Amino acid sequence: MSQDPDRRSPVTRDTGRLPVTRDPGRQPERTRLAWRRTMLAISAVTVLAVRLALERSGPGLVLLGVAAALLGWLAVLAISWRRIAALAAPPPPPVRRAVPLTAAATVGFAVIGIGLVLPAE
Repeated sequence: MSQDPDRRSPVTRDTGRLPVTRDPGRQPERTRLAWRRTMLAISAVTVLAVRLALERSGPGLVLLGVAAALLGWLAVLAISWRRIAALAAPPPPPVRRAVPLTAAATVGFAVIGIGLVLPAE
C-alpha cells in the first residue's frame, strides 16, 4: 500500500513477513526533530571537547583528542542523516547497528571527556 497525496493513509512495506505500517501522523516529524536535537547536542559536546583538548593537553594528545571527537561527531552525523532520510520512505527493516553505534559514540565522548579532565602527570 502506498501513501495518498493527502498523507492520510498509512504506508505499508512488504518484507515477506507481516507488513510493516508507518503511522502517517506526527511521529515521523517528532523523530526527525529528536535526531536534529541529538545532533545539536553532539555538536556542542564536540566543540567543548575540542576546546578542552586545546586548553589542557599536550601537542600529541590535542591531535588525538580532536581526531577522536571529530570521528565520533561524524559517526553520529551519518547515523542521524540516515535515520532522517529513512523517515521519508516506508519503514525499513530494523537497523541493528544504529543503536550500538550511537551508544559507542556516546561512551567514546565520555571517555574523551574523562581523559581530558584528568590531570596530566
